[in-house]
Amino acid sequence: MTINIYNSLMRSKEPFETLEPGRVKMYVCGPTVYDSCHIGHARSVIVFDVIYRYLKESGYDVTYVRNFTDIDDKIINRSNELGVSPEALAQKYIDEFHHDMDMLNVLRPTIEPRATEHIDHIIRIIEILMTKGYAYASGGDVFFSVDLFNGYGKLSGRKLEDMAAGARVEVDQRKKNPFDFVLWKASKPNEPFWDSPWGKGRPGWHIECSAMSEDYLGASFDIHGGGKDLIFPHHENEIAQSEAAFGNTFVKYWIHNGFVNINHEKMSKSLGNFLMIKDIVKAYHPEAVRLFLLSHHYRSPVDFTDLAIKNVAAGLDKIYALLERAEKYLGSLPEVNSDYNKEVTPPVKNFWFLFCNALNDDFNTALGIGILFDSVRNINRLLDISDKSEQADDIRTRQMIYNECLSIIKMANILGLLAESPGTYFRQKKEKVIDKESIDTQMIETLIQDRKDARKAKDFKKADEIRDRLKEMNIEIEDRPEGTIWKVLS
Repeated sequence: MTINIYNSLMRSKEPFETLEPGRVKMYVCGPTVYDSCHIGHARSVIVFDVIYRYLKESGYDVTYVRNFTDIDDKIINRSNELGVSPEALAQKYIDEFHHDMDMLNVLRPTIEPRATEHIDHIIRIIEILMTKGYAYASGGDVFFSVDLFNGYGKLSGRKLEDMAAGARVEVDQRKKNPFDFVLWKASKPNEPFWDSPWGKGRPGWHIECSAMSEDYLGASFDIHGGGKDLIFPHHENEIAQSEAAFGNTFVKYWIHNGFVNINHEKMSKSLGNFLMIKDIVKAYHPEAVRLFLLSHHYRSPVDFTDLAIKNVAAGLDKIYALLERAEKYLGSLPEVNSDYNKEVTPPVKNFWFLFCNALNDDFNTALGIGILFDSVRNINRLLDISDKSEQADDIRTRQMIYNECLSIIKMANILGLLAESPGTYFRQKKEKVIDKESIDTQMIETLIQDRKDARKAKDFKKADEIRDRLKEMNIEIEDRPEGTIWKVLS
């Protein structure tokens, strides 16, 4: 099956054909480490984590590079405010980023380079650009001359003449063109610096990514990704300097994810609506956050509201509840690398096949998640039939349920879900809510027993009233052959 990718450069979907057969080289812009990560960062990281997982599942040998920008004006300014070194500040937030992403079940990339580890390589590329006439030194800085690169604007669709006509750009007399961008910045007093042919200084932001990607993936590679906010100027400038330096097509496929809004408003510091990952996971299970961010197509905006994520969290409960039920029926759940039972005729709907079709269509996780829930409903239906059947241990039914559960586990693995056992998930969730809301477990057990007694006495009105009371307390009950169980609703 062919994977089709929406290429931001061509503004259309294209069949995915790698530069080297069977091998994918992918670079994604990582964080500038001067503060905690917010949900917008999480969306980008999770989107490309799923792409990474799916490409590997599809049989590709993937080299995935995601960088850290660990030297930047924001880092320097923040370190001065806090009275710590830029190195210490960057390390603090790199460690916090890893902690956040581990909680969100994000796989580590193949390589996680830091900009400060590639200063020599950055200087070499700038020297190439100067030798070719694309860059010039002025006042201790080095700038890239956008006028000399014919393809400037091809990713963003912007034209220099149109930008100049309507621009409000601060005049910098050192620049030949107001849109020329900095490759090397002369150091100011008390700032970190490195020696260079143009004096003491540090790299500009854009050149860092060109150097790191070329170092690990070569002058041309398959996929470059990041948020839509990076299209201009960051990715546009990366293309200009990389193609000018090396004379090759820089990237074949450009992938950009959409923004996260908060309660229908753009997330911004001025509105005070930045949602930090470390705060969100205190209120919601990390897998609910993943599921929410993947429940919309990655190119579309997603609006974060309490109601939206509560609905998604309830859906996550249903997946785990199904697996808990299936585990009791089967004895144990299949592992993600298990084989399907080939003795069973494939069902009319092959959910794993449908899921792969969805992801082959520009990594459509929204459609894929819908298929995942279709599979959950199908297994519950099979279990209901089994519960009512006189042949509850029918081998064929057992094998079908096993195969369907394996499909769900495989789908969830691509989405980065179901990392816990159902028992652990519900136990931890119950403990967290009980601790947070001081739920009286003894009272709940007493009410459940009262309901059981009422049903035994055929006082179904009282039994229903008790169920409604429990529901008002955010408690869901489920009657099973072995007894009644209760769960805290999301």
